[in-house]
Amino acid sequence: MDTALDWVVFLKRLPSLFLGLFLFSLGIVAILQSNLGMMPWGVLNVGLAKVTPFTIGQASQIIGLLVIIISYPLGFTPGLGTLANMFFVGYFMDLIIWWNLIPMQTELPGQLVLLLLSVMILGFASLLYLRVQLGAGPRDGLMLGVIKKLDKPVAYVRAAIEVAVLTLGFLMGGPVGIGTVVSALTVGISVQFFFKLGHFNGKSSQIDLLQLYRFLKKPQKPKSTTHE
Repeated sequence: MDTALDWVVFLKRLPSLFLGLFLFSLGIVAILQSNLGMMPWGVLNVGLAKVTPFTIGQASQIIGLLVIIISYPLGFTPGLGTLANMFFVGYFMDLIIWWNLIPMQTELPGQLVLLLLSVMILGFASLLYLRVQLGAGPRDGLMLGVIKKLDKPVAYVRAAIEVAVLTLGFLMGGPVGIGTVVSALTVGISVQFFFKLGHFNGKSSQIDLLQLYRFLKKPQKPKSTTHE
């Protein structure tokens, strides 16, 4: 495969990446506007926004950047998708809130519908931005880095990180409620459903920035590190 074709393949992946990130942002705002509580990282984003002058989107960007910095010495090298996730999810969140695309729900039926809709949106969005294999999100990178360092099961590491994040966010005033529990139990199922529907293997390799540089510079495809 020549270099020109490599660039064509790369450019063809970008629409799926950015559509996925926009929908992911939409799903996060939908959970927020359900007014039933956020996912752990969302609780932290809202909590930070409450105690600082930052918007929720800016808080998400700052936390994402800090997570990338922490993850790197743990052995996780970010990809283009990682950096795009860090910046654009927060940017799109602020736009969606500013445009008032999803009004706040105050009645329980509307709240539950919006919560369940957000779970489906997050699952589909995850398929769109992960299938291009340009790098996992910053928070997944932190989890992978800790797993590499401590050699502990994924479930234990994810649970420990999310409990810590949830606690910190709650102490800063982030919203915790039934939506926190429902999203924690169902988003993973939604992601797996859309992975299966889209014939995508969640264990597929993700290409980091250095590998992407080599991929675009040379005619051959680089070896990608497979994350367990």
